[in-house]
Amino acid sequence: MLGIIGGSGFYAIDGLEIIEQRQVETPYGAPSAPLVIARHQSEKQSEIAFLPRHGGSHTLLPSEINYRANIWALKSCGVRQLVAVSAVGSLRHDLAPGDFVVPTQYIDHTKGIRERTFFGNGLVAHVSTATPVCPTLSTALADAAAAHHTVHRDKTYVCVEGPRLGSRAESFFLRDAMNADIVGMTNVPEVFLAREAQISYATLAVVTDFDCWLDDPAQHVTVEEVIRRFGDSITRAKQVIATIAAAPPPVDDAHRCVLHASVLTPPPARTDAHRALLDILEQ
Repeated sequence: MLGIIGGSGFYAIDGLEIIEQRQVETPYGAPSAPLVIARHQSEKQSEIAFLPRHGGSHTLLPSEINYRANIWALKSCGVRQLVAVSAVGSLRHDLAPGDFVVPTQYIDHTKGIRERTFFGNGLVAHVSTATPVCPTLSTALADAAAAHHTVHRDKTYVCVEGPRLGSRAESFFLRDAMNADIVGMTNVPEVFLAREAQISYATLAVVTDFDCWLDDPAQHVTVEEVIRRFGDSITRAKQVIATIAAAPPPVDDAHRCVLHASVLTPPPARTDAHRALLDILEQ
């Protein structure tokens, strides 16, 4: 099953028939909202699961999102491929507001507030995130996006804590010292938890602003501009999601086998809770 994480309204894209809204209980508490299970009216009649990251009425700050519950809920419902739709700021001249970006690398510049792993409490694993996104899904997503608007591939997303918008000094640091291309507040730890859960993950990032590194104050990011520009791009983003939902690429099984060499705690030392977690993550 294909999963979509994004803002409210994406479940209403053309070609989707809503089957149910499913409230999923997880070991980590409630996800951001009930999952919307829908079916795409294509020849394959493929199902998707939609989850609004910030809640149905946008009531969760980036650091208040229960990322573990979200990923666990999606995986337990059968999601094996996951597309995250996100608004981002651009740190480069050539990544203009309104453009799409499909990043392949992520930098965690959050402050340790967010729960960022399924492991611990006696279960030790060290998961490789050298290639955090699924190459097959990322390529298919970028190709679908290119049919609707300008898309940039193989860029680096840096995730900051928020909720405040950054200072100019921070913007220059992210751009020049970290060599990041886009900045957002939500894709970490989401991307890394998806990796731990052996879900193929890719981001469709919508550029809404130039952050605040440009000299012209009129170009500095504001909430009003983010909302306006993201709203202007939603129609195109829905078209991209509809394309992927109608014909998801084959699941890349090679990308979904990261746990077989990552879990160090031997089976005799694992508790029933450990085994139950691994039963979900290893599916």
